[in-house]
Amino acid sequence: QVQLVESGGGLVQAGGSLRLSCIASGRAVRSVGWVRQAPGKEREFVAHIHWSGSPAYHAKSVKGRFAISRDNAENSVSLQMNSLKPGDTAVYSCAIYSSGSVYADIRYWGWGKGTLVTVSS
Repeated sequence: QVQLVESGGGLVQAGGSLRLSCIASGRAVRSVGWVRQAPGKEREFVAHIHWSGSPAYHAKSVKGRFAISRDNAENSVSLQMNSLKPGDTAVYSCAIYSSGSVYADIRYWGWGKGTLVTVSS
C-alpha cells in the first residue's frame, strides 16, 4: 500500500516562493499530480508529471510560475512555486494518476492529507 505525504507549505507574501514536496512510501509511484483546494471552492488541477519525468503538464493559472519535478531515487515529487499570488492560497495535495485526462482530479487516487499554502497581499 502506498502512502503520500506532502510538506513545504506555509505563509508567504505575494511575489514570494515556496517548494512543496510529496514523498511516497510503500512502493514506487508512477505518474503523480498536484491539485489544490481553496476555502469554499472546488478542487483544482495544478500539475502532473509522468513517471519518467516527461512530459509534465501545468494548469494555465500557474504556467510559467510553478514547475513540477520528480526524483525517482527518492520516490518524491516537488512543486516549485514562484511569483505567488493571494489567489494561490489553498491546501495543496498530491496523488497518483490512474488513467484518462491528466487535468481531471477524479483521475487520481491515494490523496495525501495536503499542505496549506497561504499567500498574503
